[in-house]
Amino acid sequence: MTENPKHLLDGVSESPHRPSKIAKTAAQNLSNDEEEQQEAPMGPSPRTQRYLVAIEYIGTRFSGSQQQPNFRTVVGVLEEAFHKFIGQPVSIVCSSRTDAGVHALSNVCHVDIQRISKRKPGEVLPPHEQTVVRRAVNHFLQKNEGDIMVIDVRCVPADFHARFKAQERTYFYRLLSGPEPLSTFERDRAWHVPEELDILAMQEACKILVGHHDFSSFRAAGCQAKSPIRTLDELTVSEVVSTPYFPSIVERRQNNLIMEDLHASSNKSESDLPVSSISIGNGASGFNGEASLGFGIRRRHRCFVVRLLVGVLKAVGTGNLTISDVERILNAKSVTAASPMAPPCGLYLGHVKYDLP
Repeated sequence: MTENPKHLLDGVSESPHRPSKIAKTAAQNLSNDEEEQQEAPMGPSPRTQRYLVAIEYIGTRFSGSQQQPNFRTVVGVLEEAFHKFIGQPVSIVCSSRTDAGVHALSNVCHVDIQRISKRKPGEVLPPHEQTVVRRAVNHFLQKNEGDIMVIDVRCVPADFHARFKAQERTYFYRLLSGPEPLSTFERDRAWHVPEELDILAMQEACKILVGHHDFSSFRAAGCQAKSPIRTLDELTVSEVVSTPYFPSIVERRQNNLIMEDLHASSNKSESDLPVSSISIGNGASGFNGEASLGFGIRRRHRCFVVRLLVGVLKAVGTGNLTISDVERILNAKSVTAASPMAPPCGLYLGHVKYDLP
């Protein structure tokens, strides 16, 4: 799915130049990211290097991202790995607080490290290289459960705050639609909806919710945002290839024929090409597979990627709610008017955008 980086696309977003986006997602949490920005704490010692660290993790293995006594959390595991690396405790600040069960393709945090000589205790050495930090921390993370990994590290100024400097936060929600039992590989990675979903109706419902509204009907019970009024610039439902995806033999043959046509017509203009060589297959049939797949080949679900408000959109897709119902729920400004929330396992923090120095 292609996104326009100029737009604040996904609900839990903050910007110093415009109202922050809707705080409510279908997975109960993430409203904490919509709290009013507070003054960032004082920076570290001049001899300390601040690192911006991007991480990915399987949310169902953690009791949320924030540190909690007696629970395994993202920050807790990450702080333990850094402690083993540098030999002293650290404090990690995440850009986004995710609830238990919510995954991250890229969450971002910052950590301050003072490199102390192991041979001469008390002697401060030059900061570690970014690649050294990533490799070393991943070494200790992989010796643990292997369900969290550092994907990028960047040296930043001492006053660069992972949370308060964030300009956009992009979230995705995956629904798998179809009567087939959920694949083992998709367990705890998506919300399985046995009913077929009407994507056109869901897209129409999105239009009702876009804009500047009071989103009280969609706030989580524990929402800490001071105001439910948010601006939602874009809300979409897209059908994509379900994963893990490997092309069937029929699809491979079709693709080979297409590539042969393209190769044979490489010296022709696009207007001269046959339709089959510029139209790469039928998306709908590709998602659902063919009726005669062969023994032992699983039928694929239809996979939908949704941004925000998933519970209501799913109800529209199954026909339990109409477009007018969505408008009624929005205008009710009461959380009791909305549909049940979607489970957190389908929610992914996709990206946190910064204006890096």
